[in-house]
Amino acid sequence: MSNTSLSRAVALATLGASVTLPGIAQAEFIKDSKASLELRNFYFNRDFRQQGAPQAKAEEWAQGFLLRYESGFTEGSVGVGVDALGLLGVKLDSSPDRSNTGLLKRDRETGRAQDEYGELGLTAKLRASKSVLKVGTLLPKLPVVQYNDSRLLPQTFKGGQLTSLELDGLTFDGGQLKEVNQRDSSDYEDMTITSGAARAITFRPGTTSDEFNFAGASYKWNDSLTTGYHYGELDEFYKQHYVTVVHLLPLGDKHSLKSDLRFARSTDEGTSNVDNKAFGAMFTYTLGGHALGLGYQSMSGDTGFAYINGTDPFLVNFVQIGDFANKDEKSWQARYDYNFADIGIPGLTFMTRYLTGDNIDLGANREEGKEWERNMDIAYVFQEGALKNFGIKWRNATVRSTNFGSDLDENRLILSYVVPLW
Repeated sequence: MSNTSLSRAVALATLGASVTLPGIAQAEFIKDSKASLELRNFYFNRDFRQQGAPQAKAEEWAQGFLLRYESGFTEGSVGVGVDALGLLGVKLDSSPDRSNTGLLKRDRETGRAQDEYGELGLTAKLRASKSVLKVGTLLPKLPVVQYNDSRLLPQTFKGGQLTSLELDGLTFDGGQLKEVNQRDSSDYEDMTITSGAARAITFRPGTTSDEFNFAGASYKWNDSLTTGYHYGELDEFYKQHYVTVVHLLPLGDKHSLKSDLRFARSTDEGTSNVDNKAFGAMFTYTLGGHALGLGYQSMSGDTGFAYINGTDPFLVNFVQIGDFANKDEKSWQARYDYNFADIGIPGLTFMTRYLTGDNIDLGANREEGKEWERNMDIAYVFQEGALKNFGIKWRNATVRSTNFGSDLDENRLILSYVVPLW
């Protein structure tokens, strides 16, 4: 599959949807449509440092093409629209002993990275009043399910989602996911739960699920306070209740204190043993371009935190590599951000953070597990001229653990360029 074929497929799908509509109804459908092409060049290097590592390092380089199209809605009490997502990943450098970075699709028999892989996702949408129903390819971003976009191409789902804004300040979301296409795949498959590490999560071997039901609401009480409740259920694996509170306290000119509180209760469903309480709190003090954050996260119960395999868990201590969500783990985070726009260099940002976790239950007759991770991001996005919207990001991470897990050093270099098409 080539980039040209993806472009044509998106264009034909859009045209096919529009020509079936009455001429008078097409005005808003076309006028409000927008499209963009993102070029994402990604170099990934992970060096495994622990003794007996099955692989010395994972290192690959790839080029991604992300074509996005969003139509407007037809006129009338019920508006109709269509979205399209064309994805293409192309191998630039890889070898069997350096594969498995998550950038490229691998051959299931040989383990070699394929030369290219891709996906065309279409989403039908209906709008009535302030509510929108989408059916097809979805990129959910909710406390109970967040798609992963940390590699070359994003993880996608098939399903349906209703988002309603009928009441001022209240956002309601509900729906069902049926299948997932992982970030390094072009094949949709049933879902499963994240396991491994020291989560102590067990389930019947071979179990998968084709049903993730979710519903929830967030309410913005004022400009300073937003609260939310969400529910998610992965059939055969777990049920989860999630409560969130975000408060922003202005402290004067360019001063503020943000409080982000999260609590999740997860229990077993079907074949698993899931039993977890997860509490997280992140406090961020902002002064001009500076931001200083302090976070705490606590796991309790018979298992670690539960979430769909491949997704991003909604945890304050989920960072570049680790989620610090093992059984009984207690973890702290210190973070510093600086936005150079404060000194006249818009587009340039810096972030560094350090996390440490301990008290990890590794089972009977084993000492507790410990781990720490250090991250650093430097990014710049050109603000004007011929390179406007061209971004450069370097991400660095170091991870070390005691009695479990992998020790590794990691670098990612990401070049991205977003081209508005219309």
